[in-house]
Amino acid sequence: MNSGDVLVIFAILIYFIAVLIIGFSYTKRSNSSSSEYFLGGRKIGPWFTAFSAEASDMSGYLLMGLPGLAYFTGAADAGWTAIGLAIGTYLNWKFVARRLRRYSERAGDAITLPAFYSNRFHDHKNIISTIAAVIIFVFFCVYTGSCFVTCGKLFHTLFGIDYSLMMVFGAIIVFLYTMVGGYLSVVATDFLQGMLMIFALIVIVVGSVAMAGGVENTVAFLQDIPGYLSMTASASPLLDESGAQVLSGLQPLFGDPTNFSIIAIVSALAWGLGYFGMPQILVRFMSIRSDTEIKQSRIIACVWVVISMFCAISIGLIGRYLMPAELLTQSAAENIFIVLSRVMLPSFFCGIVVSGILAASMSSASAYLLITGSSIAENIFRGVFKKNATDNQVLIASRITLACVLLFGIAVAWNEDSVIFTVVSYAWAGLGASFGPLTLFALYWRRTTKEGAIAGMLTGGITVIVWSNFIKPLGGIFGVYELLPAFILSCLVIVVVSLLTKEPSQEIYDEFDHYMDEEKLTDRNPDAVLEGGIPLESPTDPAAQKVHS
Repeated sequence: MNSGDVLVIFAILIYFIAVLIIGFSYTKRSNSSSSEYFLGGRKIGPWFTAFSAEASDMSGYLLMGLPGLAYFTGAADAGWTAIGLAIGTYLNWKFVARRLRRYSERAGDAITLPAFYSNRFHDHKNIISTIAAVIIFVFFCVYTGSCFVTCGKLFHTLFGIDYSLMMVFGAIIVFLYTMVGGYLSVVATDFLQGMLMIFALIVIVVGSVAMAGGVENTVAFLQDIPGYLSMTASASPLLDESGAQVLSGLQPLFGDPTNFSIIAIVSALAWGLGYFGMPQILVRFMSIRSDTEIKQSRIIACVWVVISMFCAISIGLIGRYLMPAELLTQSAAENIFIVLSRVMLPSFFCGIVVSGILAASMSSASAYLLITGSSIAENIFRGVFKKNATDNQVLIASRITLACVLLFGIAVAWNEDSVIFTVVSYAWAGLGASFGPLTLFALYWRRTTKEGAIAGMLTGGITVIVWSNFIKPLGGIFGVYELLPAFILSCLVIVVVSLLTKEPSQEIYDEFDHYMDEEKLTDRNPDAVLEGGIPLESPTDPAAQKVHS
């Protein structure tokens, strides 16, 4: 190991220490109650909410998966996916955030997403929350594994250190600060990590453009690769039997471009639907200090997402010009951010920048661990098996769950040839289809029944698994991203089953109407302040009078 490696490791070590200090600093407050540990007492400000939501969303695929996809096949797939994600981010903040913040508090002051679903439909047997917790456990184990893959690849690419060893090391660091500090530590570290991620992306984009001698040189080179810069075609690397791209001298070979069909475009845009069902994002909406701060958070989050994804794709494209024959497999291509950082930056500064990759993976992994722990402990342990459990017992159950997810995530990540983008897309579809339609119907359709909610949730999750493994391989129209058909089927099932089953009770209707009246009041007077559901302004407004009554 040379002196440069020592400086890189020193910079990364500083990052690790900072994260752990933040995590441990919130120990006392987080452990005061389960509400503080799982939701921060609903006292999170707009900047921390926005950065935490997006940092936990944009896992290793932002700094590795997305640039790797752009590097290997060009602009189309990565570009359309980014467009879908940007649109989905805005729509989720616009149509879900404020309503969920308000309704989750009115519906029994729910502190987890499964609890909100159960409270919304007055499911006293906790069937909905139990199923939701199991779905979260299954898909978040996969999701968490993708984050651990990022840690292992980072250290293996930088220093040649054993992939498995460093993957496990990164997983343990995440586990420690999540277990000790709870939601507050996760949000605080997410803010730091969100700042670091966007800083790292901007630095590498600017540096790579300068290294390439300007945008014109890069574009001229990439235009010679068939379909590489097109948004309606995808470049087709010629691969040998091992899956590595074939070279002619030092130049990679490409075949005829593949038409990026309407099905492919729709599949990429469908990624945006996943946002409506992402627990790690929805719980941020539930924790914000006031629903009046949602608009500010939405602007911050959307700007962050657009800039970050634009930079991530640019890194992949420019990286192909700078290092055309450096990374010959799709899995290896996901290291382009790391390789560029090492080449163009001084060692210590390189360590700071590549810590952005750790930031991306660790912020997401910590969110997944905490949400899974809270769902199992609060909704299954206390909701089903020990209804009189104390907060301390719930916290112990949560930490046991964290350890289980840690082990499952390590098992998922053990194969160092895992493609982060592929792993993430599967888990994203499963969670988006299971919870996305249910969230929208719970917030917008009063006639939704408990039976419809259960049927829709199960339909979404099962369809993703079946479609991905048995239908998608058929190709053609069936090759569409599994999230889209699963989302549509889940919506249809919710509507059909709800209409065929008994109407919700009058108590549920009254609760929904009360919540909707609050929405109408806020729509008419965006500056109105609601405290405990009681409007403090515009007392002459008909909606306000109805709420008061």
